[in-house]
Formats: sequence, structure tokens, C-alpha cells
Amino acid sequence: MNKESKRKFWIITIYAIAMAFLESAVVIYIRELYYKGGFNFPLEMNVNPFIMNVEWVREIATIVMLVAIGYMTSKKSYEKFAYFIYAFAIWDIFYYVFLKLVIDWPSSLLTWDLLFLIPWSWLGPVITPLICSLLFIVLAFLIVNYSDSRKNIKFSVLEWICFIGAGILVLYTWLYDYGSIIFSNGFYKSFLTLSTNSEFIAITSKYVPTSYNWFLFCIAIILTIIGICSFYKRYRNR
Repeated sequence: MNKESKRKFWIITIYAIAMAFLESAVVIYIRELYYKGGFNFPLEMNVNPFIMNVEWVREIATIVMLVAIGYMTSKKSYEKFAYFIYAFAIWDIFYYVFLKLVIDWPSSLLTWDLLFLIPWSWLGPVITPLICSLLFIVLAFLIVNYSDSRKNIKFSVLEWICFIGAGILVLYTWLYDYGSIIFSNGFYKSFLTLSTNSEFIAITSKYVPTSYNWFLFCIAIILTIIGICSFYKRYRNR
């Protein structure tokens, strides 16, 4: 990896850590205002629909900011992707670091968290996004390292299958809990007005996740590792 790429990684690291603190601060404010029982399930939410809509837009804006930093950092498409997933990973890891330092939450890596809100709430143990973030960092370093010494790099068909398949499986494990509530109770018919649906709010306000699909998550991690190893071996041998 050349000096310029190392410099970019340092700059992105500083940016992502600062962004992580900003994110954690916003979440702490939201907790104080709307989650009187803290972040433990069942979530005792008192969030009006207007604030919820603002929160959805804020989450979209966060992803746009991370995509933008990746887009601006390089002219090569694969490097843009690498810097994006690296920024995302550092942001995600330090988000939890700052929450732990400031409010001593989560109590453990197996604590359940509300990970994201779009298109509906994602639920999963804290350790699951952290594992994904660590793999993002490894992949990002490999992409940039090999890209520095070659004009063009690309994923093979096997690698694309592994990465896309892993992404689908992980998202399924995170989206399953609230998704099952939405579809089994017919709430999908009024999906755009769920934030004001009293029946939906009553169910979710009492919901406590009890089990996580570790089997599918482990398969996803194995697929990701296979994809990373395949990419590493192909370009290392060249």
C-alpha cells in the first residue's frame, strides 16, 4: 500500500470516529427524551410520528455522508467502495465505543440493539454488526492494497456470489423480528402509516426478542470469509 492510500485511511479514520461520536451523541439525546426505560427491550418509546420521520431521514443522511466520503476519496470504483465500507466500519465500531464510555451501554456484546429503521426496525445482538465491520476493514485494506499495484481489480463471480449472499442472509436475520410482526399481522397493508398505527405500536412496545438466527449469520460470515480469501489468493499469486 502506498503512502497516499495510507494517508487517506488515516483521514477517513479521523472523520469516521468524529462522525461516530456525533451519532452516539444524537442517540443519547433521543434516549433521554423518548426512551425513559433506556435501550433495553421492551422498548418504552414515546416518539411522535414527526420525530420518527425526522429520524428516518437522519439515518439516510448518515449513509449518504459515508458514501460521499468514499466517492470523493478515489477515482477507481472498487477503491470508492473500499473507502466507503472502511468509513462505515470505523463509524459503526466507535459508535458503540462512545455509547459504552458515556452511558455504559451496551452491558455486553450480546445485548440486543435497534440497529436501523429503514424500511423497518432492524434488531440484533451488538456483536453482529461489529463482526461485519471487522470484515469490512479487512476487505477494504485488501482492495486498496492490490489496487495500488494494479490498474484494475475486480471481484470474481464466486466472490460476488459470496458477498451478495452473505449480505442477504445478514439482513434477513436483522429484519426478521419486526418483519414477522408486520407480515403475520397484516400491517404491510398500511405500511406507510405504521408510525401512527396504535395496534402496531402496542405490539412492538411490548416486544422482547428472544432468539437470534446465529445459524444463518454464521453461514453469512463463512461466505464473506470465503469471498475475502478468494480475492486475497487471486491477487497475491499475481
